[in-house]
Amino acid sequence: MALGFPVEPMKAAIGVLPPAAQDEQWAYEVKWDGYRTLAFVAGATLRLQSSNRLDVTAKYPELADLPVSVNSQGAILDGELVVLDRLGRPSFEGIQRHETQATFYVFDVLQIDGSDTIALPYEHRRALLEHLVEPTPNWMVPAHRVGDGAALLAATADQGLEGVMAKRLGSSYQPGKRSPLWRKVKNRRRVEVVVGGFTAGSGNRAGTLGALLVGMPQPDGTLRFAGGVGTGFRQQLLDELSSMLRARVQTPCPFEPAPPRGAVVGATWVQPDLRALVEIAEFTNDGLVRHASFLHLVG
Repeated sequence: MALGFPVEPMKAAIGVLPPAAQDEQWAYEVKWDGYRTLAFVAGATLRLQSSNRLDVTAKYPELADLPVSVNSQGAILDGELVVLDRLGRPSFEGIQRHETQATFYVFDVLQIDGSDTIALPYEHRRALLEHLVEPTPNWMVPAHRVGDGAALLAATADQGLEGVMAKRLGSSYQPGKRSPLWRKVKNRRRVEVVVGGFTAGSGNRAGTLGALLVGMPQPDGTLRFAGGVGTGFRQQLLDELSSMLRARVQTPCPFEPAPPRGAVVGATWVQPDLRALVEIAEFTNDGLVRHASFLHLVG
């Protein structure tokens, strides 16, 4: 088939690193935390498509000259739009705000000069890509490696990056499909938080809790609000936590300053004497936990 705008990108399954015995059968790339984007180049014309198939070309004028750096008359490129923080790490908040210019990290090619490349093996597409895009500060083809995925994952953890993508050698590009041949392997941080409240549950959680409202103790003795934790609960644990929290209900909010009203609609405050270990992707610039999952109570 001849691909054209729009195209549904191939998606990855969330998973773990392949077994060590299969390590050399996989390629590994750094997972960039930004906006998944397809770039359609036709001569001097560029169209950018978001992951939900919207034309977002006008939002990223810093990519307007990308066609000049593509060594063909036409191409469809897959990648991630990223904004780096002051430490050089991808910032999801940064790409959301888009106050500084984005960089397009190109990791796949779906078509060159009207000929689809999606049936080619992963390693063949990557080889084509290396010669297709000339790097500039606003776009580049980031490095990948075959094998030694554990070392790359450890390096991303040390650098505060999100994790790695594992892609099976020999795999084709499957538009619109979520395939186990592509795996998202994420780094997660474990942090200890204080429980200061909860929201009511609904659906199969009716009568228990929806999310724990948690905070981080500050040097001055106050408890700063750090967001909600709504996943990681088994039913028995929900029942036990709900009972413990209801025995600790209090009127005053334990967080200082008080959380934004929109973040705690329907909140019930509790005495802040329970601590929990949670797993998170990161803290946002506002000090809130992102993608938090409950592990267990502490102490």
